[in-house]
Amino acid sequence: MTQILSSAPIKKKITKELKSDCKFLIENGIHPYLKVILVGNNPASLVYTASKKKFCEKIGAKCDIIALNEEIDEKTFLDSIADINRDPEVHGCIIQLPLPKHLAHLDVGKLVAQEKDVDGFHPENLYAVLSNHLSKNHFVSCTPKGIVTLLQEYQIELSGKRVAIIGRSMIVGKPLACLFTNHNATVTLCHSKTQNIKAITKECDILVSAIGVPHLIDESFISNKKNQVVIDVGMNTDTEGHLCGDVDFEKVKDLVFAITPVPGGVGPMTIISLAQNLLQAGKNRLSL
Repeated sequence: MTQILSSAPIKKKITKELKSDCKFLIENGIHPYLKVILVGNNPASLVYTASKKKFCEKIGAKCDIIALNEEIDEKTFLDSIADINRDPEVHGCIIQLPLPKHLAHLDVGKLVAQEKDVDGFHPENLYAVLSNHLSKNHFVSCTPKGIVTLLQEYQIELSGKRVAIIGRSMIVGKPLACLFTNHNATVTLCHSKTQNIKAITKECDILVSAIGVPHLIDESFISNKKNQVVIDVGMNTDTEGHLCGDVDFEKVKDLVFAITPVPGGVGPMTIISLAQNLLQAGKNRLSL
């Protein structure tokens, strides 16, 4: 029978740990504080930022959403980030994507100070993942970190496994490929120009889809051995307006060993990772 890799039991366990860590920090004079920069009123971004704020406050941390007008000029936008970088009371800052077109050219990863980059996009944080020299001073991108945590919590081995990742973004695909490699997996990073992609996915042990196309992955991508683990990173809307993943869950679920649902799979793990990074930033401040 297929194992459904729900994040719910993991979230319950880790939330308890995060509450304890947050309480410890507060008792020692550090109240973990996250600021989320939100430009405009993108409906999905509004939902995501609200979820982040709710979870941070649930564990005892502070979180403010800095809502900026969609027409904000570049200088004012950059000044807002610089103010947060200088604020000693703020331990973490994230810039909610996507940004409006007139700001989309900015390299978001370089805007937030490395020690406050709890999204894990700063070049120093990315290089630490790339070089496999992570320390407590570095932060791993939240979705890749959450995926690895999910697999570890379900005791799914990574070492020696063949992994196919569909999607080569800097947010998920590329850092996740590095993380898996650091765990001694062999990774094929697939994308729109990959030839014979289904031949690759059918031969892998772990398939991760982070392409953002509703129900792209159907039974034609899956091995007939029923031994694969499928991780669905997609957060899409189907033709009826319902949340769905990149994987056609109903067509694939009985053909694999294990699969993440959407919702209730990778999404909550991303927010958990963000909270973990925020508390680590607080601990780093405490040790100064």
